[in-house]
Amino acid sequence: VIVDDTPEAVILSAFDQFRREVARISLERLIADGRIHPARIEEVVAKVQSELDEEVQKEGENTIIQLGLHNVHIELVKHIGRMKYRSSYGQNLLQHSIEVAYLTGIMAAELGFDTNIARRAGLMHDIGKTIDKNVEGPHALLGYDLTKRYNEHPIVVNAVGSHHEDIEMEHPISALVQAADAISGARPGARREPLESYVKRLENLETLAKSFEGVAKTYAIQAGREVRVVVEPDRVDDVFADRLANDIAAKIQEEMEYPGQIKVTVIRELRKIAYAK
Repeated sequence: VIVDDTPEAVILSAFDQFRREVARISLERLIADGRIHPARIEEVVAKVQSELDEEVQKEGENTIIQLGLHNVHIELVKHIGRMKYRSSYGQNLLQHSIEVAYLTGIMAAELGFDTNIARRAGLMHDIGKTIDKNVEGPHALLGYDLTKRYNEHPIVVNAVGSHHEDIEMEHPISALVQAADAISGARPGARREPLESYVKRLENLETLAKSFEGVAKTYAIQAGREVRVVVEPDRVDDVFADRLANDIAAKIQEEMEYPGQIKVTVIRELRKIAYAK
C-alpha cells in the first residue's frame, strides 16, 4: 500500500492480482465505513475474501456452461474462475483462455477430432498460472500436475503440459492448443507493450529496412504492422524493387521478434517537374 502526496489516491501493488482485488475492495469499504482498526480490518478482509471465493466459483461455472463442457472437477472450476484476476502482458487470462478454447474447438472440428476435449484443453492450457506464486516451476508443468491430480482426460493433461514444449506432445490436439494460444496472444490489441520497447521496436524496424542499398526513407506505420520503404528511383528499378520487398521481409523475419505479421511496402516514385512562365 503506497500513500504519497498524490491527492485522493492510494496505490495498491501486488504480484498476486487476486489478493490485490481483495485489498482494493476491503480498503474501499473501510474508507467508506470510517472505522479503521485491526479487528475491523480483519473482519472486512475475511468477508471480502469469502465473497470473492464465491464469485470465483460462479465465474468458473459460467465459463464451463458457456463452452458447453461437463464433469469438470470443482477445484478446477475454482482455478478457472481465478483466471479472471490474472493477466499476461495486459491480456486477461480468462478471456484469453476462452478464445483459445473456441479456436482449438474450431480447428479440431475441421480435422475431425473431439471438439469437447479440444475446447477443454484450450480452456485449461494456462491453468497453472492460477497456482500460488510461491510454488516454483513453469506454469505449463504446474498445470499438468494440477489437471492430472483431478483426473482430467489424458489428452487435456498432455495439451496443458506441452503447449510450451516442456513435455512431448502425444496428440494432435496438443499442437492445436499451441497454435490457438499463439493466435490469441498475437492478434492486434490483445496484449499491451511497454512504451519504451514499443518505440524501440519501431525504430529497429525502420533502421533494418533502411540498411538496404537504394533506400531513401522508411516509415513504420499501423503500430509496427507495416513498414513503407521509399526508394531512390534512379538507383532502384521495378525489378529490383520487387526483390527488395522480399529481401526486407526475409530479414525482418530472421532478425526481429514481433506479434502477428509485418507488411513491407516498397514505393518507387519518379517525378518530373517543369514550370510554364
